Amino acid sequence: MAGMNVLVVGASIAGPMTAYWLAKAGARVTVIERFPSLRKGGQNIDIRTIGVEVMRKIPGMEAAVRAKKYEMDGMSFVRGDGRPYGTLKPTGNPDQQALISEYEILRGDLSRILVDLTKDNENVKYVFDEQVTAMQQPSDGGPVTVEFSNRLPRSDYDLVVACDGTTSRTRSIGLGCGVRDHIVSTNCWGAYYCMSQDLLQGKKIGLAYNAPGGRMIGVAPDAAGNRVFMMSVYPNSECSAILQFRDALKQGDQTLKQFVAQRYENVGWNDTRILEGLMKSEDLYASEVCQVKASHLYKGRFVMVGDAGYASGLTGVGTSLAMAGAYVLAGEISEHGDDIAAGLQGYEQRMRPLINELGQMPRFVTTFMAPQTAWGIWIRNNMFGFVLWTGILNYIQMFMGSGFRKTNKNMLPIYKRIT
Repeated sequence: MAGMNVLVVGASIAGPMTAYWLAKAGARVTVIERFPSLRKGGQNIDIRTIGVEVMRKIPGMEAAVRAKKYEMDGMSFVRGDGRPYGTLKPTGNPDQQALISEYEILRGDLSRILVDLTKDNENVKYVFDEQVTAMQQPSDGGPVTVEFSNRLPRSDYDLVVACDGTTSRTRSIGLGCGVRDHIVSTNCWGAYYCMSQDLLQGKKIGLAYNAPGGRMIGVAPDAAGNRVFMMSVYPNSECSAILQFRDALKQGDQTLKQFVAQRYENVGWNDTRILEGLMKSEDLYASEVCQVKASHLYKGRFVMVGDAGYASGLTGVGTSLAMAGAYVLAGEISEHGDDIAAGLQGYEQRMRPLINELGQMPRFVTTFMAPQTAWGIWIRNNMFGFVLWTGILNYIQMFMGSGFRKTNKNMLPIYKRIT
């Protein structure tokens, strides 16, 4: 595949990771990003299971992640008066992680690490403030003709890779579908921002509080003060409620802040100070929690990696699946030489079992994270306190979801041409 001309759309996590592995295989890669620069901050993300294995295949990456990893010694669920029910702590074993990850890092920091791994590679080029507007695939299976919105000229590519997230516009163009086709909503959204006030008083144990109505607030340590996470879950009977969030998200930060503040008004605990921090924040990031369930990961010479093809929702392995997808795509393409169709078929066959196994959201995860009633919160908190007191939590977690499983070195194939 030496000399293959590849377009990668998206420069967050999946995009730079895909560029890294394809360049290792000898491809010439252009990565475009619709924003004018790399986005900073964002939510905390984890590297788990197969993601750890991919990271260890890249010289220097694990050390870079550890240098930037989010420093938190645990998370306590608290009552309205601040008294904790118990504290979740990391296991200390990166190959058998708990709810608190050993490799928790801000999305923007991981994106910067991955871009730094590729920016000096002569086979990788980054172009910001650019988007795909059209794609034409010939019937004979040849290169894809791509048109752009800004300065890049109309060009032919041997392969186009969509890495632009859950609501991928490139997916809709490449598959000829709507932007929200293949998206499954969880009726849940999350918001993240930094506040200068330190509610933790210098401690490294984060705090989490729930209020009726499916509202959760988390406060974690941050160099600038505290980092706040809000998760809001609507009951299944209120499917239209998420539409109000989508509308606020489209209208910009000020409208979004007002929407979030109204949703969390009078929740109790430290709500006044937290909402004051929200209104003063300059780094608010919010998104709907969704899954993407596409029947196929490619069409012709168009293929999807990461959330664009298989967003996993509240599983804790979305980042790891994206890292694995980038590695497997490059590996399968390299193994099949000039037969791109066979390489894409191999990618689908290798990834589908991983997606099905790791990308399943645990049942009742939203109910556990954000119960709808005061009674539900009381039950959850007391169950939580009991399993912590008995010391059986680490055992139970292994059966709660794919993100808590032990790292298995046999889950990914070895591609000698790129490793």
